[in-house]
Formats: sequence, C-alpha cells, structure tokens
Amino acid sequence: MTETTRVWMVERTYSDDEQNLIILTYATLDGRRYFRKERALTSFTGDSRTTPASLDVDTSNLGDVDEPETRQRYADEAARMAEKYDPDETL
Repeated sequence: MTETTRVWMVERTYSDDEQNLIILTYATLDGRRYFRKERALTSFTGDSRTTPASLDVDTSNLGDVDEPETRQRYADEAARMAEKYDPDETL
C-alpha cells in the first residue's frame, strides 16, 4: 500500500522557461516537504480543470524544503489554506 501525505496549495507561479505554464506548489503543514505540479495555462479554462486547495500525494513524490525562510513561508501559507478551505475544496 502506498503512503500518502496531505499537502496544501502555497504558491502559484508562472514558469520563466516555458510560455503559458503555471507551477502550483503544495506543501505540508510544517513547510518541510513540498510537491510541484505544472499545468498549461490553457488547462485552467472550463469547469473540468479546477485547482484543489489540497492534495493527497504519494509521499515518495515530495521534495524537501531546505531554506528556513521558505519552509516558514510554506508552513504559514499551508496553515492559512487549511484554516480557510476544506481539503476537497477548489480555488
């Protein structure tokens, strides 16, 4: 059985390298682990392409956040999102 971890949306950025690419970053509540998801800007149109407030992801797909400032920022934003949204809500 695969172990999963709940992560919350903490950042949405545009890729510098690719046009029309948005990078969604999700993090654990403690800000120590993150998950990145890339989506084409055109995939955000229509009801079928919603952006979830949180995800359950395979723990092996999480990266480590090394910088203390980033870790704290991710923890703060993940906590804010968890307080504001239910896990299955969309943004």
